[in-house]
Amino acid sequence: MSVVPTPVLTANWGQERSWKLKKYLAGGGFKAAKKALGLSPEEVMGIVKDSGLRGRGGAGFPTGVKWSFVPQDNPNPKYLVVNADESEPGTCKDMPLLLASPHTLLEGIVISSYAIHCHTAFVYVRGEVAHVARRLQGAVAELYEAGWLGKDIQGSGFDLDIIVHSGAGAYICGEETALLDSLEGRRGQPRLRPPFPAVAGLYASPTVINNVESIATVPSILRNGAEWFQSMGTEKSKGFTIYSLSGHVANPGQYEAPLGTTFAELLELAGGIRAGHELKFFTPGGSSTPILTPADVDLPLDYEGMVGAGTMLGTKALQVFDETTSIVRTTLRWSEFYKHESCGKCTPCREGTWWLVQLLKKLEAGQGQEGDVDKLLAVCDDINGLSFCALAGGAVACVTSAVKHFRPEFELGYTTPAWEAYPYERSALFAGGAK
Repeated sequence: MSVVPTPVLTANWGQERSWKLKKYLAGGGFKAAKKALGLSPEEVMGIVKDSGLRGRGGAGFPTGVKWSFVPQDNPNPKYLVVNADESEPGTCKDMPLLLASPHTLLEGIVISSYAIHCHTAFVYVRGEVAHVARRLQGAVAELYEAGWLGKDIQGSGFDLDIIVHSGAGAYICGEETALLDSLEGRRGQPRLRPPFPAVAGLYASPTVINNVESIATVPSILRNGAEWFQSMGTEKSKGFTIYSLSGHVANPGQYEAPLGTTFAELLELAGGIRAGHELKFFTPGGSSTPILTPADVDLPLDYEGMVGAGTMLGTKALQVFDETTSIVRTTLRWSEFYKHESCGKCTPCREGTWWLVQLLKKLEAGQGQEGDVDKLLAVCDDINGLSFCALAGGAVACVTSAVKHFRPEFELGYTTPAWEAYPYERSALFAGGAK
């Protein structure tokens, strides 16, 4: 297997009280911010551009390029919004980072805000994770006391305030424009674009929206240099990232590795599939990305590699399922999530996700009729690409890819309930293996 680099984002997760500023400073924390404040904002942006850092939230857009879209001649305030609304099924990398080392993100916010001439930054946290919001608020308070936030930070002449905002627990608010509506006090629903947030975002002002991991990676780039970051990863997908492995693996958790690491290599790190079982399918980047099968375990888990395989890297949330799992049942559970989380703004998504659930329920119960699988795909065609945001596309991707790889199992739903073909007690995560 490939060499796994010394952990960067996860390096201090195992330390006692790693979330405290004193411990973070002892490990070299805020040296990168001090370096950045000694450079011009344009120089800082140039370093991030040169590093090749791409957004770690799903789309993979170059971070420094995104920053450069902010029009500096616009007289309105510039805002930075950190998307910490981690809520896609299987995705669990930002929350552990914020719990273990919130100052890694906050140092990244100081540097990023300086680069885009921003004086007010927001961290939008998913409403259910109140403990994470409290941890962040405590860390922000430490920085104000230490002079790393507020007026004239460390005598640099740069002012910055950070506001931690808890949402109300809506998956749709992970979509950046719905997040902005929620921050402004309105119901979280996607906006029509253009105008794009970089031009007219929060309060109709220029706004940069980045994922937690994207901003948390910035301090290491400033500290070690763009060439250091480029030395890891692949030609077009530079650096390291956090992969989340969950499901039927021996040791589920977060694994930091270079982009381009294969699923087989990550699986080895995680101790393999649970004892006595074999891989059936997995998601490369959360439930909204088309599934992959054992034939794909040696593909590079980077942006280009996943697109080439007909899927996406997404949030790098690898949900792993063994042969005891019903693909029909799993797809139904995902579809129920998307139906529930649809904001209802777009008719194809609002109505289509409801019909997907109805059809999948029939197939799970063994009450499907000849042609229901084709009808399922037809409904997907009526949803895909016809909504304001990507929720509808994600709701369709998990269905169409499942049918593509396991159509006979869906057609088995014409006669046989999923719980007979794949009994619950055999597929339980903690059943102790096959009986």
